[in-house]
Amino acid sequence: MKLLVLGGTGVISRAIVAEALARQHEVAVFNRGSKNHLFSGEVECIVGDKANREQFREVMKDRQFDAVIDMISFDAKDAQSTVETFQGRSGQIIVCSSTAAYKRPFRTVPTSEDAEQLVEDAAFPYAFHKAEMERYLQQVIEAGELPVTIIRPSLTYGIGAANLGVLRQNYNIVHRIRSRKPLVMFGDGTIPWSFSFAPDVAKAFVGAAGNERMYGQHYHATNEDIHVWQDLYLEFGKLLGIEPELVHISSSMLKEANPDLFAHLYYEKSYSGLFDNSKLKLDLPGYQASISLSSGLAMMLEWYEREGHSVDESKDRLEDRLTAFYTDACSQLKGLF
Repeated sequence: MKLLVLGGTGVISRAIVAEALARQHEVAVFNRGSKNHLFSGEVECIVGDKANREQFREVMKDRQFDAVIDMISFDAKDAQSTVETFQGRSGQIIVCSSTAAYKRPFRTVPTSEDAEQLVEDAAFPYAFHKAEMERYLQQVIEAGELPVTIIRPSLTYGIGAANLGVLRQNYNIVHRIRSRKPLVMFGDGTIPWSFSFAPDVAKAFVGAAGNERMYGQHYHATNEDIHVWQDLYLEFGKLLGIEPELVHISSSMLKEANPDLFAHLYYEKSYSGLFDNSKLKLDLPGYQASISLSSGLAMMLEWYEREGHSVDESKDRLEDRLTAFYTDACSQLKGLF
């Protein structure tokens, strides 16, 4: 099949390119051209900025694809640009949404796609705009204009990730454990969660291409191993042979202190992160997310050390201040009795 990946250099999308190449598909990517060296196989690189909608349509006007995988639409206008650009030029559009788009609290745990509602409150903009995007795409599906498939990953890690950890500390987690410095955990660390990794999620996107059973449908694509949030740090500790020290601060307090950094904890990750993949497995037989938390974090650790990742000093100082705040708060609380 001839596939186009809009993006292609992000954590999930670069794994999609690798999976598509492994399946012998003909692959093109469209992005701003800054990281096209990432690809190990033959990939056509189309350079442009999707935010420039006129330029995007002009670049694509004479191109045809069996399927377009859109990893860089974040609101309804983005999705509309994709649909209008590829109307009559692609056999299918596969769009990356997010489990963040669901209204909380959930009606079902593990969460089932067809039992949930989409966010209507704009307090968490990322989730609201993804939900608005899905509402637009549902109109396209109902109008029968173009085969559309929506895939909703949950929190996904992989090579290139910059989203790992409560503070999105990334390599700093390894640094702090090795330095015997405490790490901040939101709440009591026992929110159930399934941590997913990009190569597993990529199999759902590539498997959806040309799969008529998946036209007009929406799916989770997540790991289903059950963990709790603190397992993320405890598993890193096992890999490093050092038990990490965790301090606990409520997601509400963190969000009030810095909404830009911590809103995702309060609005999304304070609720269960367990998702039912039954629907995907029914329509994509053989699908299985097989990368465990331990092996996935071992992959991340190997990547950090291979590339010589440096400490984010500003994040490290912030975590020092937060852990000191926790210690002071505990002392003041004891003083009340």
